Amino acid sequence: MSSVIVCHACDLVQRRNAVATRAHCARCNAELYRTNSASIDSAVALSATAAILLLLSNLYPLVVLQLNGATRETTLIGAAIGLYQEGYGLIGALVLLTTVLIPSFQIASLLYVLIPLRRRRRAKRQNELFRTLVRLRPWAMPEVFMLGALVALFKLAALAEVVPGISLACYGALMLTLAGLTSVTPTEQFWHWVEGTRT
Repeated sequence: MSSVIVCHACDLVQRRNAVATRAHCARCNAELYRTNSASIDSAVALSATAAILLLLSNLYPLVVLQLNGATRETTLIGAAIGLYQEGYGLIGALVLLTTVLIPSFQIASLLYVLIPLRRRRRAKRQNELFRTLVRLRPWAMPEVFMLGALVALFKLAALAEVVPGISLACYGALMLTLAGLTSVTPTEQFWHWVEGTRT
């Protein structure tokens, strides 16, 4: 099966073999793509780990604040709801979308398509689902949330006693797991696995 690919360096449009693991531009020799050596088992394991970490990060408190004898704690979803209740509905919706909904969709989609591929089968509508996942990946921003959360915690530490919760640690681990998952499931690697089911 051949497909068209455009060189990112010189814009040459050329055909490539979908089962090739590495390709260079015919004109400028720039690397067009490379599939990695990770197995599909690694991708499934990382997806399952990410699912567990996302669940834990939503079950436990994100942060505990102690001020004048009063204690307040919130979860990840509770933080988004709190923003909405304080009149920051758009920001609350973005927090919920980028930190919970899109990562959940990303993990569930990968498990849905990778588990059948591991058995050399194909899930229904897997190609459309993976294309949607590729479009949504840039919107999953756990690293942006973690940076914002850490900055906020340092600023709040001057006003109250701040105790980071289990959820924050789990979400930090989730950020690293999703980065690893993205690196072992680039678009070319996925299509390489799909082509493997046809043999």
